Amino acid sequence: MRAREIYEYNKLTWPEMNDAIAMQKVVILPTGSTEQHGPHMPLDVDLFLVREVCHELGRRAPDKVLVLPAIPCGLNLHHIDFPGTIHIQPDHFINYCLDVTKSVAYHGFKRIALVNGHGSNGPLVDLVARRTVLETPSICCAFGYFAMGKAEYEALLESTVHAHADEMETSLYLHFAQERVQLDKAVFGNDRVGQYMSSDSTKAVRFNDFWGRWTKTGIHGDPTKATAAKGKQILEIVMKHMLAWLEEFRTWPIEVRSDQHRLPAQKDIRW
Repeated sequence: MRAREIYEYNKLTWPEMNDAIAMQKVVILPTGSTEQHGPHMPLDVDLFLVREVCHELGRRAPDKVLVLPAIPCGLNLHHIDFPGTIHIQPDHFINYCLDVTKSVAYHGFKRIALVNGHGSNGPLVDLVARRTVLETPSICCAFGYFAMGKAEYEALLESTVHAHADEMETSLYLHFAQERVQLDKAVFGNDRVGQYMSSDSTKAVRFNDFWGRWTKTGIHGDPTKATAAKGKQILEIVMKHMLAWLEEFRTWPIEVRSDQHRLPAQKDIRW
């Protein structure tokens, strides 16, 4: 049965999709961005890395997941001072992704996940997941692939600033496509840091300034320390945790709701 071997959503025919639904594969929606990543990496970093990570998960567990085509653009107005960056308004992004997850739920898939590759999409994919749960019979979760095993892979890194176009992202990109990275153009970059906040949301208080106000390179971190070997190690750590998450999510119970009202609720209300 091809549905057991194929992990790419769009590579199945509609009769084969019925097989995948019967198998109750977890459907994954990768979300990325098209934005500057310093002078040493292409604009597709967040899109390319999340897509490759999700496809690697599919290659390792093809009978358990279906990977949707990745969302290529996200919330990025803070990077707009750098040529090439594309910004999507938050409500547009949320509504588009929600239409995708609702379509998947309509067909009968009960477990859906948004795997994010762009930090600023984080609050948005969380809302998409929450609304999918509240507006469909399916359950849906969201997380950044870079959160999987973060403490473990950061122990491998030589730099102490981990944020954007940094040692981690550059290493992972070098592992997947070394020929696209211009490492000779990589430089160290840091943001403005105060006691409670920083210009790139790395402190307790969330604040993200226009990057054109505090950096001329678009780098936050030290990509000069990146290597393809580190990238391979990072991928293995991320995969270990994503495979463990997959097993947990696949068996997560979807219980029947119970109404705790003593008197009948007014269920004709429309939200």
